[in-house]
Amino acid sequence: MQLPRNVKRGIGLFVDVVSITVAMVTAYLLSFDAIMPLKWSQWMILGGLVLCATLLAFIRFGLYRAVVRYVGFKVLSLVFVTVIFSGAFLVIGALVMGIALPVSAVVNYVLLAFLLTGGSRLIVREGYQRAMSRKKDRVLIYGAGSAGRQLAQALNNGGEFHPVMFADDDSSLQDTSVLGMSVIKPGRIEKAVYDADIQRVLLALPSTPRSRRREILEALESLPVKVQTVPGMADMVNNEMSIDQLQDIRVEDLLGRDPVTPDARLMEKHITGLTVLVTGAGGSIGSELCRQILLQRPKVLVLYELSEFALYSIERDLIDICEQQGIGAEVIPVIGTVQRRNRIETVLKSFNVDTVYHAAAYKHVPLVEYNMVEGVRNNVFGTWHTAEAAIAAGVKQFVLISTDKAVRPTNVMGTTKRLSELVLQALALRQSETRFCMVRFGNVLGSSGSVVPLFKEQIERGGPVTVTHPDITRFFMTIPEAAQLVIQAGTMGHTGSVFVLDMGESVKIVDLARKMIRLSGLEEKTEKNPHGDIAIEFTGLRPGEKLYEELLIGDNVEASDHARILRANEQSLAWSDMQLLLEKLDDTCQRFAIDELRDVLLKAPTGYKPTDDRICDVIWNKHRTCEDKSDDADVA
Repeated sequence: MQLPRNVKRGIGLFVDVVSITVAMVTAYLLSFDAIMPLKWSQWMILGGLVLCATLLAFIRFGLYRAVVRYVGFKVLSLVFVTVIFSGAFLVIGALVMGIALPVSAVVNYVLLAFLLTGGSRLIVREGYQRAMSRKKDRVLIYGAGSAGRQLAQALNNGGEFHPVMFADDDSSLQDTSVLGMSVIKPGRIEKAVYDADIQRVLLALPSTPRSRRREILEALESLPVKVQTVPGMADMVNNEMSIDQLQDIRVEDLLGRDPVTPDARLMEKHITGLTVLVTGAGGSIGSELCRQILLQRPKVLVLYELSEFALYSIERDLIDICEQQGIGAEVIPVIGTVQRRNRIETVLKSFNVDTVYHAAAYKHVPLVEYNMVEGVRNNVFGTWHTAEAAIAAGVKQFVLISTDKAVRPTNVMGTTKRLSELVLQALALRQSETRFCMVRFGNVLGSSGSVVPLFKEQIERGGPVTVTHPDITRFFMTIPEAAQLVIQAGTMGHTGSVFVLDMGESVKIVDLARKMIRLSGLEEKTEKNPHGDIAIEFTGLRPGEKLYEELLIGDNVEASDHARILRANEQSLAWSDMQLLLEKLDDTCQRFAIDELRDVLLKAPTGYKPTDDRICDVIWNKHRTCEDKSDDADVA
């Protein structure tokens, strides 16, 4: 039960009265050989005066306003200063009253008064912390450096976690004591977890490379503890997050892929001091492109987006960045669709745009399978109309954001993206005023369609975690790294070039799910472990989905000026052939002839090989069902 503040102050005052009285009496008894009535009475009067003066000094210094459970050096130093003042008052009072006061009496009084008044506060603090620590999660902090020490101090003052010990890679810190806690070798963590009943491991390694973090996480993965981490150094330096704002392990740490520092020369080449337009500016990739572009200080950044809310959100975000970093770029939000050539052309001409990053596309594989016409219209014709508008407006650079699903596609979405590449390659052959290039990469972590946030949400709900197939793999990259590489790739090669980002090693999705479960301190529920926490369910491949993604159609690749960017040499079409293909696509879309549209896609030089013969378009299938019912009714 919490006592009122005034009651707590009253208790503190009473304890100090007793402490000072005991100190005074003990000092008297230790300092005089015999108890003489006169001296005893004088001592009592002097003691009463000293007691009142000391309590008034305690009140004046605000010691009764201090929260005892947080007593630290500052409070103890004030207690010491007050006790010294009390000893001085004792000496002056004795001189005034004509009492022969031995020096030992003053020394004994000061030492005892400080020991009792300061010690009582420390005892209360320690008792409170011990009682509260029983209710807290016992944690081990990996990293005994500056971040680890700050974290331990912050957690000691909080109500959730009780730091028990440190672990550190630095041999000079191992087998020592930091903040009263032992520092152990990483190899002894497993034993410590069981012996000390550790419930969480907190990584205080804000500056450690991801490759090393991955090694640490793999070592901790099998332990029955939840693993969390402190914010990155950049977040703390910018005051965006504090050291004790713990985060769940990020998937980029599990992948262990250290980002390459972007080349400043390539980053600014087609941006700094120029007018840049980004289509799909409110999407996962588009919004990060806008942030990275803004940091290169363009003259004007035009945000072209169909979704009103997405456009509003990214505009506010970019304006905040401008204010915080003193960037003088003009940010212009424009609502529009890439399917209307006159709209995008008017925008490009009105702002005299120099560079276009075309990120607008429908990217969700099953949804495009269910809505084939809109997928073709937005991805293929949207790219074509935007590119033709760029040529008409005299845009110098045009960069298409493509995907690994465009390589030997098994779905409509991947096929439309490969067709988009072919459109730009054909336009690059038709004219030379506007330079076209395409950048192809895999999945980005944290995007709207990524499995990572889905897995996290499913784990928090208690499962099950759903995976389409036990053998499915994907390439992953962080959104900031992908955006930086896109910008740099857009400055390389000749017009019509297709660039491929080095995505590292492909990741088995079920292994990723298992890692996320284990690092949440939970166990996978299986037939062999029926008492586990989270089950993994395999739901089967979705329409158009394939097990493995590729980044190259062939092996004919060239190195570029960047270690993680390759240039692919792939088949292209002459503009006359591409134009005939676009006319066929337009005709089938206009007539909503989905079966014919599928045939056109199959015959196009994209390598499209669907996983089955079904047409998944929901409207097409609804029409077919209605027609079948109508035919049955006519027969009846």
